[in-house]
Amino acid sequence: MTLTEIQQREARTFLPVVNRMPVALVRGEGSRVWDIDGRELVDLTAGWGVTAIGHCHPTLVEAISHQAGQLMQTTNLFYTLPQLDLSDALNASTPPEITRSFYVSSGAEAVEGALKMAHRATERRKFISTGGSFHGRTLGALQVIGQAKHRDAYRDLMPEQVVVPFNDIDAARAAIDTDTAAIIVEPIQGEGGVNVANPGYLPQLKELAHAAGALLILDEIQTGVGRTGRMMALEHDPVVPDILTLGKGLGGGFPIAAFLCTEEVSKTVSPGDHGGTYAGNPLACAAALATLDVIREEKLCERVADVGERLLAHLDGFATEHPSLASNARGRGLLLGMEINDPERAAALPGRCLEAGILMNVTAGNVLRLFPPLNIPEDLLFETVDRILAIVRD
Repeated sequence: MTLTEIQQREARTFLPVVNRMPVALVRGEGSRVWDIDGRELVDLTAGWGVTAIGHCHPTLVEAISHQAGQLMQTTNLFYTLPQLDLSDALNASTPPEITRSFYVSSGAEAVEGALKMAHRATERRKFISTGGSFHGRTLGALQVIGQAKHRDAYRDLMPEQVVVPFNDIDAARAAIDTDTAAIIVEPIQGEGGVNVANPGYLPQLKELAHAAGALLILDEIQTGVGRTGRMMALEHDPVVPDILTLGKGLGGGFPIAAFLCTEEVSKTVSPGDHGGTYAGNPLACAAALATLDVIREEKLCERVADVGERLLAHLDGFATEHPSLASNARGRGLLLGMEINDPERAAALPGRCLEAGILMNVTAGNVLRLFPPLNIPEDLLFETVDRILAIVRD
């Protein structure tokens, strides 16, 4: 089929809620994908940070194939080994105070579960979130999302929202009260423009929350699983949240997410408080376990920390050399951003890069966001970023 035929076919059947790029992808391998015409493209979006170990990593493919031949689905009325193995692996990858986990299919579902747990644990209903944050688009997640463009159309369905500026501890202190169940925050706001939490901000939020009898929910859906150069971003400025959400890269390309909590929080829930037909799906859990194995065995956290530091310096050098074009390079590991000063130039950048054989993303209006596979070859990464920067200069 041609791209035009595909577009016409979709126009007849698919709900029109997505603005597609003019490309139909059919195959992926490592850090590259191929479209229906056989054109090769370098993928610096990693499926929105999902294909953390690259497209179709052999270890992941083998794990999914093996589990598919054993047991693909059952219900949570029964024990399954992949779910237990994944829980053990995540316990080993998070602070020791985080002892309990529950598995769902998407990051938004993980946020929903986290909000329900916070309400159950505190018997309160108010949540504080931060401006620019992104926590998903289901109704519960929209309650705490910090972007009006996603929320406003549905505000009549939700309670009053409490949003404070990111990195402003005084604003959070002024907003919290005895009805606050939790503060929910991302260590780095990915969709919001790659905004990094200031040193001390996350620990201060936890202290503030606990002083008011509230909880801290840390949303690591985009930052977790090696993305920032540590297994979890909370390790950079050590903090132990009461509830932690994971997603995106957790399954390496297979849909799975999780919310985890401390033992104290877990004691406040009862059977039936949460559930899901696909919760703890054996196939998804096997995929996540294989992804975590690859990250450890290939020492990807250490690699991401090193490569990311040098790539950030490279972006910062470009911004310094071309202050009229770019500014404010920022981020950690391989979640990096840089502002493109001209909004029109920024808006045109993804299309121009696509023509040059590169998949990349601009978020928050004008922020070039880079979140490639964690194992992308270093020479390919720097070469491709330089091609993007040449397009920015052009």
